[in-house]
Amino acid sequence: MPEPTPDALRAAVARLARSRTPALTQHLFEAATNAQRARSLAPLRAFVHSWAVFVAIEGRPERAARLRELEQIVDAGEEDPAAVIAEIRAIREAAEAEAGL
Repeated sequence: MPEPTPDALRAAVARLARSRTPALTQHLFEAATNAQRARSLAPLRAFVHSWAVFVAIEGRPERAARLRELEQIVDAGEEDPAAVIAEIRAIREAAEAEAGL
């Protein structure tokens, strides 16, 4: 896992999912602006949390593929989403733990 800093997360995202780099940059700008307005580090902490989890998920292709599959199942709305949502939650919790969050 990369260090929980914007530069390290940006490098990891560029390596794992280059197409998501603009979204990371936009999120960072918004987080910095919101942090300044609110005089709080909470928006920057949320940025780090979000992208660290993303990197932890994308860093394991099988986990990333399963998450996308589960999200498609929920989006399709053809089955009871409770078990699917529980599995999504478990994937995200494992990624948070891996990221040290």
